[in-house]
Amino acid sequence: MKIIAAITKDRALGRGGDMLYHISEDLKRFKSLTMGHPIVMGRKTFESFPKGPLPGRRNLVITRNAGCQREGIEVYPSLEAALAACGEAEPYIIGGGEIYAQALPLASELEITEIDAVAPDADTFFPAISPSSWTQAEVGPWLSTHSGLRYRFVTYQRKFYSEPCSVAFN
Repeated sequence: MKIIAAITKDRALGRGGDMLYHISEDLKRFKSLTMGHPIVMGRKTFESFPKGPLPGRRNLVITRNAGCQREGIEVYPSLEAALAACGEAEPYIIGGGEIYAQALPLASELEITEIDAVAPDADTFFPAISPSSWTQAEVGPWLSTHSGLRYRFVTYQRKFYSEPCSVAFN
């Protein structure tokens, strides 16, 4: 399972149910990476989509409200149930903050757009990315929007540790 998010230097994700920044290249990258994959999200994230379910992807929504039924989505009561429904397909976790926090210990890769800004009025945050658990596999150059906002794409891969193997020779 992979996680995809756009976060500021203070790990801010959103404010008032919306993204902090709408960066065209980030949105294009999101579409390119997630197309054809199941996308797993919380109800609030789904409700932030102006046109409903994202086309070309299975939209799996996690909510405690079993009555939350809409055309084009699948509803699950937990992250575990949504992931189980994906079968062999590799899902992307796309938000929000609570779902990211639940998914981070299970993820193998993070696709992060790092935004060179802080958001003191943000109300939704990404969990801390621990250097002891994650390594930067790819770090793109800093890019700028027309307004001068800097951002870059970073791929993190989980560090997998194995116990030392001791072999006895006779």
